[in-house]
Amino acid sequence: MLHDATNAAIGRPFGRWAQVADHDWLDWRWQLRNRLTSPADLAEVLGLDAADQQFVASGAAFEVGITPYFASLCRAGDPLCPLRRQVVPDRAEAVSRTFERQDPLGEDPHRRAPGLVHKYPDRVLLLITDRCAAYCRYCTRARWVAGDLERLGEDELNVAIDYIARTPQIRDVLISGGDPLLWSSARLRRLLDRLDGIAHLRWVRIGTRVPVFVPMRIDAELVEALRPRRLPVYLNVHCNHHAELTPQAVAALGLLADAGIPLGGQSVLLRGVNDDITTLRETWYAMLGARVRPYYLFHCDPITGSSHLRTSVSEGLELMRQAVGFTSGMAVPKYCIDLEGAGKIPLWPEYVQQFDREWISGISYAGEPWRYVNRLDPP
Repeated sequence: MLHDATNAAIGRPFGRWAQVADHDWLDWRWQLRNRLTSPADLAEVLGLDAADQQFVASGAAFEVGITPYFASLCRAGDPLCPLRRQVVPDRAEAVSRTFERQDPLGEDPHRRAPGLVHKYPDRVLLLITDRCAAYCRYCTRARWVAGDLERLGEDELNVAIDYIARTPQIRDVLISGGDPLLWSSARLRRLLDRLDGIAHLRWVRIGTRVPVFVPMRIDAELVEALRPRRLPVYLNVHCNHHAELTPQAVAALGLLADAGIPLGGQSVLLRGVNDDITTLRETWYAMLGARVRPYYLFHCDPITGSSHLRTSVSEGLELMRQAVGFTSGMAVPKYCIDLEGAGKIPLWPEYVQQFDREWISGISYAGEPWRYVNRLDPP
């Protein structure tokens, strides 16, 4: 029986799960065990059409997995549903453009140890798991995630941490994957304690989509594992649409914020999901309301098979023009493209048009000309 999403915002049992007890539905492990993974699952619950079912059944699609909770927020059979569009396979994924890449960020040449990418001078990326609570159709690491190609066991993790410990220029470790919050709380706590003992590190970041895909995971034990140490632990929450911030998700984020864990937010600009200023603004405001500070709006990476989800960069810049000055500055993130091998490049609408020794001039966010003194000489 299809889920019509009439009451989707509450994220409650429905359809095949209508009789599931609350203690099961609210168990994050139950959510993971009962993810939608097969064409039949997707057809029954979310209305996947026959052509897309065949695409999934062929084995050509990237990993499929949708938690019952997140499925309950989607509109079944509606390809325009912004949440469904992010996680339900589409045969358009079989279309590959010449400029798309399996490794669009150029991370693989910068591997220095198992799971460790050292691309920027003072920070490293530590990929501790290839598993996610649900699988986004635009995943930058689709070549690696859910592939069973590089499991980070204790021996491999020791090698990675040893590299960090003997490389004093590293100040910042970004823990990602996969989703690090799928590790057990005890194992995650041990990892953070080990990093806390490396004197030259200044902070640790964790990238996660768990609070929106399976907010039940955020419990007292996990919050304790992420507690403030000598090294502050920043949690970067990936949220693309305000409908993801249900009361359950907001409550989970509140547990983290109340424990003193700083929350930053990042989104990916996606066609048919959030590529209009009304949706973006409401999403950023909803994030701030959940005590998550919007930080990055990423242009969708040119991962193979993602063209149907990607806007043009010029469209992204136009959206930023519509945001700056018309949206609280607290809510406006940096719009970035991530270049293959070269890192993040922030993009900003051009407000400065010319400058010389005396003056700088341009057009304001409202389209009005302005001029400002740029004199270098002493008065």
